[in-house]
Amino acid sequence: MSIPSTNTAAPDSSAAERDPAFHTEARERLAALAGAEVDFRDGQFEAISALVQERRRVLVVQKTGWGKSAVYFLAAHLLRSRGRGVSLIVSPLIALMRDQIAAATRAGVRAQAVSSANAHEWDSIMESLRNDDLDVLLISPERLANPRFRDEVLPGLLKRMGMLVVDEAHCISDWGHDFRPDYRRIGEIVRNLPAEVPVLATTATANSRVVDDIAAQLTPAGESSPESGGAQQPDKEVMVLRGTLSRDSLRLGVLTLPDSEQRIAWLTQHLDDLTGSGIVYALTISQATDLAAHLNAHGYKVAAYTGQTDPDERQQLEQALKDNTVKALIATSALGMGFDKPDLGFVVHLGAPSSPVSYYQQIGRAGRAVDSADVLLMPGKEDIRIWEYFAQASMPTQERADAVLEALSPETTLSVAKLEAMVEIRRSPLELLLKVLEVDGSVRRVSGGWLSTGRRWTYDAERYDTILAMRRAEQQLMLDYEQLPAGVCRMVFLAHALDDDEAQPCGRCDTCAAPWFPHDVSSSALAEAKDSLDRVGLEIAPRKQWPTGLSALGIDLKGKLPAEAQAQPGRALARLSDLGWGTPVREALQGEDAQVSEQLVRGTIRVLAEWGWARRPDVVVSMPSRQHPLLVESLAGALAQVGRLPYAGALDWADGGPTSTPDTNSAFRLAGLLGKFTVSGDLAERVSGASVLLVDDEVISRWTLTVAARELRAAGAAEVLPFALGMRG
Repeated sequence: MSIPSTNTAAPDSSAAERDPAFHTEARERLAALAGAEVDFRDGQFEAISALVQERRRVLVVQKTGWGKSAVYFLAAHLLRSRGRGVSLIVSPLIALMRDQIAAATRAGVRAQAVSSANAHEWDSIMESLRNDDLDVLLISPERLANPRFRDEVLPGLLKRMGMLVVDEAHCISDWGHDFRPDYRRIGEIVRNLPAEVPVLATTATANSRVVDDIAAQLTPAGESSPESGGAQQPDKEVMVLRGTLSRDSLRLGVLTLPDSEQRIAWLTQHLDDLTGSGIVYALTISQATDLAAHLNAHGYKVAAYTGQTDPDERQQLEQALKDNTVKALIATSALGMGFDKPDLGFVVHLGAPSSPVSYYQQIGRAGRAVDSADVLLMPGKEDIRIWEYFAQASMPTQERADAVLEALSPETTLSVAKLEAMVEIRRSPLELLLKVLEVDGSVRRVSGGWLSTGRRWTYDAERYDTILAMRRAEQQLMLDYEQLPAGVCRMVFLAHALDDDEAQPCGRCDTCAAPWFPHDVSSSALAEAKDSLDRVGLEIAPRKQWPTGLSALGIDLKGKLPAEAQAQPGRALARLSDLGWGTPVREALQGEDAQVSEQLVRGTIRVLAEWGWARRPDVVVSMPSRQHPLLVESLAGALAQVGRLPYAGALDWADGGPTSTPDTNSAFRLAGLLGKFTVSGDLAERVSGASVLLVDDEVISRWTLTVAARELRAAGAAEVLPFALGMRG
């Protein structure tokens, strides 16, 4: 795709001089929005003038806290007063924009949002839109895929649109740190808008490659000419207003400690030393919940905030942080773009984000309206493994795309649930793949499900290989940031990573000056952290219901599993993502197959001692394992020896063993497991009437243990107690 020429503009004070009356009008509206007499920040008025008076397409790349929302609310209001239509703001942050919408309303801007959080208001909002009683409508990018909105609301809206705003516009770009397939629909809307409709794209995190990509997508269709060699005409250039990304209020540092116990002990000992209230980021949900539980147990008022937090609870937690009634939220990236607490005092990362760009975006929450805020990164050994997983998790494959397109037709609508039963893909990756196929034109979402358009989809290996290589290069930049030598400014490094070459050394970070944070960890805090992380045992909830859609695979099973075929609630030693026991479990499962370590045996014995089963096991049986046969058999043997129980051996594979993988959906996983285990005559005799401790290496879908327990129960076992070293999730 050709990149149009862009006009990278520095803030221009002459814009106010060219039209002082308009500047006065805009400044009055700014005062109403802010609730006080304030001046425009460098670039704000220039952006508003370009949108309202020149109807330009503008890309604003400015640091967090600069005031991008003020630009689009004021521009929308000023356009409306000049007879233009409603402005549409597409943002992933609607749930986090309550304060901005309230401020806009106080300033006389009639703004409403359509999101999953206010479904009860949709009809009245749509009525206001039809009656032309709105100045601004905010929607999420996912709303563009909603059939009713897309077919009934959007066409009329586009005909009388005053302005289109794309918030967090780096999501448009394949090269952005937070690329989202839903955002790619916006590009088509932009290309088909009349050239006189102004478009504003805003972001705080974009390097030059992302800026060029966004600018290309803001280019009006048909605005090039043969005489210009295909380039945009000068009066139609995308205006890029890019400010410095250096943040003077942030004091950056990196503290590298040897293990999770040391990092948690440091936080327990020193969290109160950090000014005000803030955010502690973790890379996974289990890390966030475990850390929050530990800090709460040691007297801190904190709360976990993750992708699994209920929307209503999220709002309450955000308000608690704003009101300083909690010391910190222990959060995953679910608390990211759009959260606005001007006096946030600190941001600490327990584990590093995968790129300087996403790191800059998260630390941008701090120090907006205070002179100094502390930012500390505490990297972990597990970071690279987590980065690599997320780098590849969202990428489609040709095989999966072909399976989906083969199952769909142009005539018959299939729901995601029905489609899931026909293709070997789990629900979350299936929904993501459908979004990719939709924006590429191969499928179409309609009321009730999905249809094929008949257009073939081809995996663009070069594109995805390039994206993956770029993500790995960004990972290396993050590792470089962690190891900067003295004298190399951390803020300058981050700014350069975003292609801002104007940043000057901050003089405040731990490499410009001496480290501002203590390194010590007391023996008592370390002992408490070790005790906290030394907790063992997770319940493996038994499967009690057959998956839906088995009939499509020729399997006559539905409804509840008979009680006489079920396993009892089981136990796992740890989650693979846990900060404590997750590390040795992960090392055992990801390394070469070997005898179980004494450490893991000791941990397992503790789990068994705390189990509280109604009936003690009579016999130990192991699962057959392709990846870790020695590990599983040695663990089963060790437990039998310690418990003075007979080890009855392992189940056998039948017909070559399972034909599905744990990463498929439940229906396909189960179909590939049924009939694949056998209980031999000797084993059947040993388990008859017995309580069986069934030992495995890892629990992913729970269907393997479910099917194995069903076979053991059918062979006469009185009950089956599953145990595994590790559990995903």
